[in-house]
Amino acid sequence: MFEDLQPPTSVLLLGVIVALLLLHFFCSNIFIQERREPPGPRPLPVFGNLFQVDLKWLDKSLFKLSKKYGPVFQVYFGPKKVVVLAGYRTVKQALVNHAVEFGTREITPTFNDLHKGHGIAFSNGDSWKEMRRFALTTLRDFGMGKKMSEKIIAKECCYLIEEFEEFEGKAFNNTKPINYAATNVISSLMFGKRFDNKDQVFQAMVERDNEIVRLSGTASLWLYNIFPWLGPFFKNWRDFMKILEDNEKTVKKIIADLKETLDPEVCRCFVDAFLIRQKHLEDSEITNLHYHDDNLLYSVMNLFEAGNDTTANTVKWGLLYMAKFPHIQDRVQEELSRVVGSRQVRTEDRKNLPYTDAVIHETQRLAKNLPVGLPYTTSKNVTFQGYFIRAGTTVFPLLTSVLYDESEWESPHSFNPSHFLDDEGKFIRRDAFMPFSAGRRACIGESLARMELFLFFASLLQHFRFTPPPGVSEDEVDLAPVVGFSLCPRPQKLCAVRRR
Repeated sequence: MFEDLQPPTSVLLLGVIVALLLLHFFCSNIFIQERREPPGPRPLPVFGNLFQVDLKWLDKSLFKLSKKYGPVFQVYFGPKKVVVLAGYRTVKQALVNHAVEFGTREITPTFNDLHKGHGIAFSNGDSWKEMRRFALTTLRDFGMGKKMSEKIIAKECCYLIEEFEEFEGKAFNNTKPINYAATNVISSLMFGKRFDNKDQVFQAMVERDNEIVRLSGTASLWLYNIFPWLGPFFKNWRDFMKILEDNEKTVKKIIADLKETLDPEVCRCFVDAFLIRQKHLEDSEITNLHYHDDNLLYSVMNLFEAGNDTTANTVKWGLLYMAKFPHIQDRVQEELSRVVGSRQVRTEDRKNLPYTDAVIHETQRLAKNLPVGLPYTTSKNVTFQGYFIRAGTTVFPLLTSVLYDESEWESPHSFNPSHFLDDEGKFIRRDAFMPFSAGRRACIGESLARMELFLFFASLLQHFRFTPPPGVSEDEVDLAPVVGFSLCPRPQKLCAVRRR
């Protein structure tokens, strides 16, 4: 009797098929949502989004795109997909909380030309880990950020003050003296010696380092990174390769001279420490995978380039801001006179100079020396803020967006030392202050750079008042940067008038 109530087999089969289709559709939607890629402008074939970004000022155009597409978005540089991270919370979450997934350095053709996968800044894997560990340990042994390096910086401050005094208050371009001072600090640690500022080999080396940084950020070298076969057609690329070759020859010669005079019982500098470790491994017949000549050469060049460019640029920006905003300069000099007087400025004075410290930090924030930050590549598939990012994807942490984050800074586009002061005028740290990047790839020379910036800036403001040249108003001081891989001030003259 009940058999008449059973549906035909064909109806059952149809029901099963419909159920499976619905299940497939439901699961597919979940899968698609889990694999949702970041938003971004629609790319064109071959060219990608190259017509929607300004390669001459990349951070500015990417920052503008972040306003439209959010803190995680993607753009195509030709056929190459790049995920851009914008804003303090997003950049910190990636570089600190997901340090493994976002901790691999992207080796662009330019970076490969620079250091061939060796050294510290542009390497990966076990070699990078060992070289970074060695560099940190060795630089600390030589007093990076401590009393020993303070003496080196104080000596350079004296040379710099003497050089400024020679102009007797007349307008001059301070670019070279400041570059030489910053470079001699790192030279003392790398090579155990300082160079005379009139040494032509030294001058050429500093000039080449600055030019390498400038050329690395030009539109033609960005295009070379996207389409490497275009390189030989660009004058900037040809100049870049010639400069790299000349620089390597100079540094190799300095290392060879140190090797000839090496005494394993007396470690004079970073190069000596590396050579002693190398010799120890050879004598012990221990397998040596990392302590070879290429890692020595390119580690030294990494540290030398970094120690020259960003520190010197920040000091130059600071002096420009003082000439532009004399009321801020007044407050810095009043504080220096009250706390330090005429004696030499010491690192320990920083805690008693909150306004001066705030001005230095605000200079670093507003100047945003490395606006894009060095690129990363994801080490494995990762779902980040709801978006799927495939392993091997290039990632740009947009440091401009961190230092100018409107949700973190009260007046992000203005020079405002109050960003780093509480209501009582005491110095306060800000989490969104990230000029040295963050995470496992943060700048290893941060403590040295902080000490240099404080001692150079405070010493110069203690001795001189900085003003525009006669006939130039404060409003005419040019704060537009020269755009390269870092942002440096345009060459212009200032007066350094001796304070009484």
